[in-house]
Amino acid sequence: MTSRPPYDQLVGELREGGVLESVQCLLEWDQETLMPPRGAERRAEEIALLSRIIHEKKTAPRVGELLDRAAGEKDLGPDARANLREARRHYERARKLPADLVAEIARTRSLACEAWKAARRANDFPKFAPWLEKTFHLAREKASRLGWKDSPYDALLEEHEPGMTTARLVSLFGELRKGLVPLVKAIAGSRRRPDRNLLSGKFPAAHQEEFARRVATDLGLDFSGARLDRSAHPFCMGLTPDDVRITTRYNESDCLSALFGVIHETGHALYDQGIAPELVWTPIGQPRSLGVHESQSRLWENQVGRSRAFWSHYLPLLSERFPSLSGVAHARSGRGADLDRFHFAVNQVEPSLIRTEADEVTYNLHILLRFDIERDLLAGELAVSDLPDLWRSRMASDLGVRPDTDADGVLQDIHWSIGLVAYFPTYTLGNMLAAQLHARARADIPDLEVFFARGEFRPLLDWLRDRIHRHGSRYETEELVQRAVGTRLSTAPFLDYLRAKYSPLYGIS
Repeated sequence: MTSRPPYDQLVGELREGGVLESVQCLLEWDQETLMPPRGAERRAEEIALLSRIIHEKKTAPRVGELLDRAAGEKDLGPDARANLREARRHYERARKLPADLVAEIARTRSLACEAWKAARRANDFPKFAPWLEKTFHLAREKASRLGWKDSPYDALLEEHEPGMTTARLVSLFGELRKGLVPLVKAIAGSRRRPDRNLLSGKFPAAHQEEFARRVATDLGLDFSGARLDRSAHPFCMGLTPDDVRITTRYNESDCLSALFGVIHETGHALYDQGIAPELVWTPIGQPRSLGVHESQSRLWENQVGRSRAFWSHYLPLLSERFPSLSGVAHARSGRGADLDRFHFAVNQVEPSLIRTEADEVTYNLHILLRFDIERDLLAGELAVSDLPDLWRSRMASDLGVRPDTDADGVLQDIHWSIGLVAYFPTYTLGNMLAAQLHARARADIPDLEVFFARGEFRPLLDWLRDRIHRHGSRYETEELVQRAVGTRLSTAPFLDYLRAKYSPLYGIS
């Protein structure tokens, strides 16, 4: 009997690893949504063991042998070659990390997350500080094992944003800061202010969830392959295109915070559901990068969800569902003064303490702060004990607000507790790419806003499916962006988008 070609054998090996990674994701989703608190320690051991098994499978000598043999096959198509490229990249990175380190990082991530939840609830940074120390100690060891040329940050950034470097981030973020700071100052100096009282009222969580589910469905999320649940921090976890989990949290005095959270996570979920089925559990069956992933969530949340056209359709429906919505309770038509006032209110620019609640203009200043801080923590140039005071100082200087509590300061984000170091920059990269995609989509679909005003989002979704979703990791990031929008990643379209949107709202030039 003729043995299978090396490439087919390799795909079989990698598929098993992909299945196991889906199982691990399911355990992590359960920990964030359903697991009882006492389950944390044993869950940490479960995840640590599974991480070790996956790592050992990924780095088995047989995988390396099959990679070498498959590379010599002459009749492989473009997708097979792309799979080999991605498989080789993952293999070379993984084999540099000892299995014990991988298991310890997974175990620490699980336990540190529970410590963060408790510390944030209690506003008790010292309770979390030892776990943060350990997280960054392990991150430094991981970076050392992986190796780096210019910065240890590069070694970790490659995991989230392949091909990106710290040096390029510093350049891009420097350009962005130069454009953002004058815009923030101009808006702060404007006499125009939206009436946020329009959004006040009492909004039962169950009713918010019902409305959010309706919007997510309208945007294109297929709930036969998705779930919406509650968690301490909103997230999306795509196990496969047929099983995507999103979460949010509800504030019964704010009907929009959870809704925008759901729209954001729906953007992620649409990407996960849109990857070509034949790519599942192969190396190119993964989203290209976290920056590309964030471009999808930010585009749907901001360019779509905060647009006037979007609310011309949904404001009448929102006011019907929530009659207590102050000031717009009778906005049945979705036109005229009520719509203008509401649109202004949902696009208020005002520096805030919480990143996830920040407006489009000031949001990236939160990211630049985290980028600076985590680089210093990773380099050992900043002590964890000094972090709360530095956070307050940087928030005051960068955004003009100072948190009174660590829960609203350094403890607000889950990311470091689950080992996501060098992750935050992907949010800003996503904002930049979202603006480029939106501009190109509007050029390709001239009536895009007309469709939004009718509650029709399929034209945009189909466009994104063709340009981004279906390809997974078929192309490297630079090529994917070039194919999608015709240019490389740039700050200019994002800054142009902000100026075009907020200058007329605030009456600035």
